[in-house]
Amino acid sequence: MYGTSERLLRLLSLLQARRDWPGADLAARLEVDVRTIRRDVERLRSLGYPVHATPGVAGGYRLGAGAALPPLLLDDDEAVAVAVGLRTAASGTVSGIEETSVRALAKLEQVLPARLRPRVGALQAATVSLPGAGPTVDASVLTAIAAACRDQERLRFGYGDRAGASTQRSVEPLRLVHTGRRWYLVAFDLDRADWRTFRVDRIAGVPSVGFRFTPREPPAPDLAEYVSRQISTAVYPHQLVLRVAAPAPAVARRLSPAAGVVEEIDEGSCRVRTGAKDLDTVPYHLAQLGYDFVVEEAPPGLVERLREVAERFARAVG
Repeated sequence: MYGTSERLLRLLSLLQARRDWPGADLAARLEVDVRTIRRDVERLRSLGYPVHATPGVAGGYRLGAGAALPPLLLDDDEAVAVAVGLRTAASGTVSGIEETSVRALAKLEQVLPARLRPRVGALQAATVSLPGAGPTVDASVLTAIAAACRDQERLRFGYGDRAGASTQRSVEPLRLVHTGRRWYLVAFDLDRADWRTFRVDRIAGVPSVGFRFTPREPPAPDLAEYVSRQISTAVYPHQLVLRVAAPAPAVARRLSPAAGVVEEIDEGSCRVRTGAKDLDTVPYHLAQLGYDFVVEEAPPGLVERLREVAERFARAVG
């Protein structure tokens, strides 16, 4: 059992972690009855936290937005992650938040416990960021999409495809996925009645928010792998499958998510699914893999092209 002060802090932390909480769930988490939860909610309201209640048998609580930002509760790992993230934001893929990140970091470091400062300092001192040359995403676009994913609200936006043509899309957003270079939105396209993966940097302006929706079954249990498959194979006219004589983790470290999908076969081998726009470039990309491989599936003409390049390299070394 928790004391009143500790219970209030834990209740506030739970309300900040999720949008909606049934009262019975909060009571079970805090090992108290529903009446105690109601009293604790009133205490939070008296302290200035806008906690909204939903009446009824299945009613619950939600932490709303107030006139001022209430204190946030962060555990040690969360505080370190936020501090490091703010320090590296200026060289990231989200534009327009450099100055804001500096201000927020100054406030955070002012109240950061002394035991955490060496961890933050060590991480930052050991990290060197290279400015990225890829497309950046406006912070307001990213936060609007993230909020719609969290609140299960439909989005409508203009979207430019690979050829530069613009279309209007109405979607039910599921999750944002970051590959290290780009942000992608996994969403159900209402007009096409199917799941789609959208590059966020191709979304025109801040998406408009619509009605709330009931979440659908995700297109795959592992969304990171799903996005990797969509951006590395599905969009290319030529697709191939390789059996690589190396452990899957080692191959995955050499391939970006946009370059291929790695599937483990056993401890010493894996399967790589990838694609290409032009067969002439494939041999040179495969040469950079660094491991022996066997072509299991290939488009017409690729095997002959690989033989030609192999013979040319053999002649080059005598």
